[in-house]
Amino acid sequence: MIVRIPTPLRSYTDEASKAEADGSTVDEVLIDLDRRFPGLRFRVVDEQGRLRPHMKVFVNVEAVRDLATPVGERDELTIMQALSGG
Repeated sequence: MIVRIPTPLRSYTDEASKAEADGSTVDEVLIDLDRRFPGLRFRVVDEQGRLRPHMKVFVNVEAVRDLATPVGERDELTIMQALSGG
């Protein structure tokens, strides 16, 4: 599966905007990404195993909050991070 990486997290992926990952759920994909790019999952998922409030994950075009959401090989996962400032 292709995973789109937001700009603020690309330091974990050697600046790659996309990465390959395997898994049958969103969480399994994030775990595989973390195996390939250590520290990435912790930026997306908190200590209780939930998506951090400032993170959004899309499977294809559908926003999901449940890490147990099933995914398929042909799906595309997009990680988005809310930016703030003033």
